Amino acid sequence: MSDVATPLAASGSAPLTAKDFATDQEVRWCPGCGDYSILKQVQTILPQTGIPRENVVIISGIGCSSRFPYYMNTYGMHSIHGRATAIASGLKATRPELSVWVVTGDGDSLSIGGNHTIHLLRRNFDLNILLFNNQIYGLTKGQYSPTSETNKVTKSTPMGSLDHPFNPLALALGADATFIARSMDRDPKHLQAMLLRANGHHGSSLLEIYQNCNIFNDGAFEIFTEKGTKQEEAIFLEQGQPLLYGANKDKGVKLDGYKPTLVSLTEGFSADDLWKHDEKDFFKAQILTRMFDNPEVEGHFPRPFGVFYAAERPTYEDQMRLQLEEAIATKGAGNLDKLLEGKETWIIE
Repeated sequence: MSDVATPLAASGSAPLTAKDFATDQEVRWCPGCGDYSILKQVQTILPQTGIPRENVVIISGIGCSSRFPYYMNTYGMHSIHGRATAIASGLKATRPELSVWVVTGDGDSLSIGGNHTIHLLRRNFDLNILLFNNQIYGLTKGQYSPTSETNKVTKSTPMGSLDHPFNPLALALGADATFIARSMDRDPKHLQAMLLRANGHHGSSLLEIYQNCNIFNDGAFEIFTEKGTKQEEAIFLEQGQPLLYGANKDKGVKLDGYKPTLVSLTEGFSADDLWKHDEKDFFKAQILTRMFDNPEVEGHFPRPFGVFYAAERPTYEDQMRLQLEEAIATKGAGNLDKLLEGKETWIIE
């Protein structure tokens, strides 16, 4: 995003900063919650986009993450459970010039709001979905969520959950999303980079953010965030680069046809032998989303982070504008009868 114009404040005299996007409201999340970091990174990257504050809208549903609009000095709406995506779709359709961000959680977007989420993605509105995934219901005090692992013991599942969890990015690919990525709350630089990539994509972007709920599901993603384990358990995707990981970058992922295998660069393999990431490859993106939880794949695979898939497809609002222009050109502005008569008419005498 280095080619954007210098962002100006409302007065047009001074560049915007992260502080310009903060409000005077007391931030009311539990001390240590991962939401604080996500809020900070969003406030940090927005000045870099060059988008005026009055053109930014934050829409949220219900959940801990959904307090986000209160803390952003932009337009926004704290809407209803699971319906942030529907409200954001309507807003983008009627005001396509706005930068619309949906802030939601794994429960809000994948349970009661699951239907709205998949339809937004397939329609490809040009907006950004930030899915805070903590694998738990935090606001309602710790019930298992659609992304909680099987056998999760919670207040609502004292003998362990029987549900098979959703894989958010695999679900998004199934809905033909045009941009999917994953980051985490405890890696600010990577999260900022992914937020900028999501914002730069023309179409629906879904950024899954691993977010620690230190009260009801503390340490769910610790293996990917702690210095002692991160390099061995996380693999960071870079376009055109081999899938390397490990403290010494001496481990990698190789494709045997369409089956990923783990190899060591100390045992006769080189970086040239490894799988090179291609964001445009839809089929390989599906392997990446499933690589760590596929029981058919042997070995303990690292968890991928970064942009899994990015493709161009016409957006809903762009197609709607063209359709309206065609209707006006062929049917005439304001002529509702002409518009509704269809292609076949009958005259009854």
